[in-house]
Amino acid sequence: MKRNAVGTIGVIFMAVATAAPITAMVGNVPIAVGAGNGSHAPAGYIVATVVLGLFAVGYATMAKHITTTGAFYGYISHGLGRIIGMASGGLITMAYVVFEPSLIGIFSFFFQNLMQSQLGIHVHWIIPALLMLTANAILTYFDVNLTAKVLGVFLVTEIVMLALGAVAVLVHGGGPDGFAVSETLNPAGAFTPAAGIAGASAGLGLFFAFWSWVGFESTAMYGEESRDPKRIIPRATMLSVLGVGVFYVFVSWMAIAGTGPQKSVELAQSADTASEIFFGPVRGYYGEWAITVFNILLVTGSFACGMAFHNCASRYLYALGREGLSKGLQRTLGATHPKHGSPHIASFVQTGIALVIILAFLFAGMDPYVHMYSLLAILGTMAILIVQSLCAFSVISYFHLRKNHPVSKHWFKTLVAPGLGGIGMLYVVWLLWEHKDAAAGTASGTLLFKLTPWIVVGLFVFGAALATYFKLRDPRRYDLIGRIVFEDTVIRD
Repeated sequence: MKRNAVGTIGVIFMAVATAAPITAMVGNVPIAVGAGNGSHAPAGYIVATVVLGLFAVGYATMAKHITTTGAFYGYISHGLGRIIGMASGGLITMAYVVFEPSLIGIFSFFFQNLMQSQLGIHVHWIIPALLMLTANAILTYFDVNLTAKVLGVFLVTEIVMLALGAVAVLVHGGGPDGFAVSETLNPAGAFTPAAGIAGASAGLGLFFAFWSWVGFESTAMYGEESRDPKRIIPRATMLSVLGVGVFYVFVSWMAIAGTGPQKSVELAQSADTASEIFFGPVRGYYGEWAITVFNILLVTGSFACGMAFHNCASRYLYALGREGLSKGLQRTLGATHPKHGSPHIASFVQTGIALVIILAFLFAGMDPYVHMYSLLAILGTMAILIVQSLCAFSVISYFHLRKNHPVSKHWFKTLVAPGLGGIGMLYVVWLLWEHKDAAAGTASGTLLFKLTPWIVVGLFVFGAALATYFKLRDPRRYDLIGRIVFEDTVIRD
């Protein structure tokens, strides 16, 4: 990988881009409001910020000692052993692989809507899907710094747009009920279903809050390409988690306060009016032109998110390929471009896999948003939450059971924080399982949805079985699992 390619800001841009702030807010908050914890959705984001912040404390401490493109794969292999590490590596790779076509689905949906509303032109969704897939393949072929710059531009514009709407509400003293602090920010409300809404579940609201962060942990993937990774990666991780958390709480709070708590719940009951929780205040303060900009940024924001996930998937494929478990994979997936230092072959393989998935949904006659986005996002999210939980517990094992690096062993940073974070992650996995039908919506009756748990379990078992085979039949290869790291012995506290 190319050394010293990106700094702290670049790593943060790529990590936060995977969270897609504008898509997370406009897409997830209305669902949380209408079918989850109602006007207390911002309180759900407070809870998520605390839990993920605890997880990030241990994750960042681990990053001071282990720098590897494999991130979760490497961390879990060192903390919980090679068998669980290989099982987790296969699972997390699958998650990032399917996230790209998932985001291509929602990008195509937003692109279609934009062309129809602004130009009156109907475009079949496969056209923007293939355009985005091609753009991802081209941009990620080059130096990672190019990707960071492109993502940075898109990310800054969507953050500015969300902030403009929120600040306008703040400056004008809130909405019809003022800032409605007690109806929006009381943490206890995060665990209370929306009042008067049949079937509302606080758990669903909390799940969508946590879903809004998926991808923040990708900071560690860029350690080998960053300047001073032992310092940059821990810092970028904490800034990404806490910065995104504060921003999400503020934006969702101002949107609901600006619309009015009760009216927000009413608007969220229909897919046709749900986005008005955000669009209404923005239109009122800035005019219709701002809604047009909002719709454009939904397109660019989902594109940035998909490209960031393409980078993540490519690096996990590269990390698994380069270890020497297979000489053929080491020469192909495990190769980097001689000039750009990018995992170019792994990137093209990811493009090929994504193309097959997209064409499968096309020929099955499925919708890019209802089916491709929703089903693949649920599959990837289930996998990534399980691996996040294992990673939290691997921090405890690495420092306290295996007694590595006593200088960094700490009762809070490496024990209490990751322990609570891991338990919180398991709780979110349970939330997803309990509310998977609601999260999938009308796509819940499809075969892919029914197979999702089996795909996750099957990949995990396959990875564990493969590692066990190497342990029994080829100890030399077994010793390689999760052990390729960037050699830098300087640890900065």
